[in-house]
Amino acid sequence: MNADLAAFPDRETVADKLGTLGEADRAYLALLMENPQQDENLLEGLDLYLNRAATARFLNSLKLEKLGEWLGEAAPARLQIRLMEAARSSQHAAYGAFRAGLTRSGGLDRAYPKA
Repeated sequence: MNADLAAFPDRETVADKLGTLGEADRAYLALLMENPQQDENLLEGLDLYLNRAATARFLNSLKLEKLGEWLGEAAPARLQIRLMEAARSSQHAAYGAFRAGLTRSGGLDRAYPKA
């Protein structure tokens, strides 16, 4: 039964929420990030969203940068490295735009300050 709870929400739902990123979607995603058991669902949804953006006919790099910036600011420290890994997983411009926003947020530096 515990595995059933961790499987909700599915990656399509998370990808859709990341795509719209309205005020209600941000609250939903922030709640999702509070629960470490949901990390895989969040990251799978992010992967699907970035793949969709990479195969889209139109690349909305500003939207991808804003998503990266918001996730970098909102995500807890335990997710920062995994978010950066996702951003670096492809050389496509969609991933580059997401990575630029994530870097600009400074989330990784806040989570793991330089000595």
